[in-house]
Amino acid sequence: MKHRTGSEHSRGEALAELHGSLNRRYRPEDVAELVLQALAGRLSGRERNLLARAARHSSRGWFTSLPDDYARPVGGARQVAAAARLFGVRADVDPDDPESLRAYAGTAGRMIGWRPGRSDFLADRLNREAREAAGMDLSKRQYNRRFRMLRRIEEKAGTLETEQDKRRLLLIGVTGFGASIPLERFVADPDAACFVAYYTARRKLRREFSLSGRDNPFDEIAEVLLRRCGDDADWWMIAQVRAMPDVLHRLTDGERGRLLGQWSAVMRQAARFLGRRWRPATDRTSMVVRRGDDSSTWNTLAGAYNAARAGWLACLASLDALELLDASCPGKAMRLMAADLAAWHRSTGGDIDPATRVWAALPPPWEVLDGTASCTRADVEATCRTAGLDPEKSGWTAPTPTRRVAVFRPTPELVHGVAVADPVWAALLRRAGVFSGRPVRPDLAPDALHGLRAGVVTGDLPPAVEAD
Repeated sequence: MKHRTGSEHSRGEALAELHGSLNRRYRPEDVAELVLQALAGRLSGRERNLLARAARHSSRGWFTSLPDDYARPVGGARQVAAAARLFGVRADVDPDDPESLRAYAGTAGRMIGWRPGRSDFLADRLNREAREAAGMDLSKRQYNRRFRMLRRIEEKAGTLETEQDKRRLLLIGVTGFGASIPLERFVADPDAACFVAYYTARRKLRREFSLSGRDNPFDEIAEVLLRRCGDDADWWMIAQVRAMPDVLHRLTDGERGRLLGQWSAVMRQAARFLGRRWRPATDRTSMVVRRGDDSSTWNTLAGAYNAARAGWLACLASLDALELLDASCPGKAMRLMAADLAAWHRSTGGDIDPATRVWAALPPPWEVLDGTASCTRADVEATCRTAGLDPEKSGWTAPTPTRRVAVFRPTPELVHGVAVADPVWAALLRRAGVFSGRPVRPDLAPDALHGLRAGVVTGDLPPAVEAD
């Protein structure tokens, strides 16, 4: 067996960690440090200097208040352990797999005549005569305990499945299909792999509490890494995270068709979830969060839907098939906006985003995609012009135009979108609930809270804020 050298081992470990980062939330600086290891000895002086400039701000080995992962759904291990003790059945089950949980509940349920989907405590329980006829030597109390336990497992399986779908859509919204790239394919092309890891890290950057919008995730480092990918690169893998003309033209028609199908499937799934989450009480003309709105879930689903729609449009354009929009052109989905951000926008003389007016005037995308409502390209174009938007340049009827390459800047420490200079302060302020809409002190007025936000940005923290 051939042994690898130390540098080869380091490169292999770096590539493996870069692959793991696709399913997590590494900062671009942390990814840049890993890229330097993965491509050691293969970079030009300019490439190495550019990556080193970013890697100097890496948090690897240092403290940052920002978590490096997205929240993961909690499996059903606790419920399975309780059921195993109660039924005396060996827990041969994967507690993180909803189908495995349902299968386990069905197996254990046969002992008390319980069947999946029959968990209504009033309508589906067996009475004493039925239990005796089935040969059960259980008291009513013991039977009820087991029935409730199986119902909890079934409910947990449903909740787990929903949360896993939401996390998958969250990742698709910010990384495309990067999290689904197999490790073997990823490490087979280090240059393409490093671009994919860095570019997706840039796409995962958190939103800042700002009116200026987000930077283009395709920055100068991403540009340099993409240029390293030649004709023999794995462009299909790159297209999983960057459905743009500079990548799509490298694919075959068959590959572009497959990618179109992938984006179409995600768009329809996200639209279905949006339809289930939509609350008629929400004002479509403003999209400001109201009491009872689950803005986090809505914005996650809207982000996934819009990303899928953008990828779908890009693939249609690459196949010269945008005429299909003449028959059906589902619109974008607007995110819910925090009331204080909307107020800030109005205070600066701003108005409702024209895109929100378009969204409010068109049928909801979930109704268009399920055939309940009709929305053609002509409808979208007319609505955009009424709102003062160019339907193509704004991404409503064509892929969004390519933006200028961004200049790299270090990732700021954020607390609910507000930049904080010191990561230790950021951790303390997050614990204290500052910027979450709940003042730390009951007597801290909204104006004072807004002033606190401004003070943190400038580094001038008032002494009245306590961490405990």
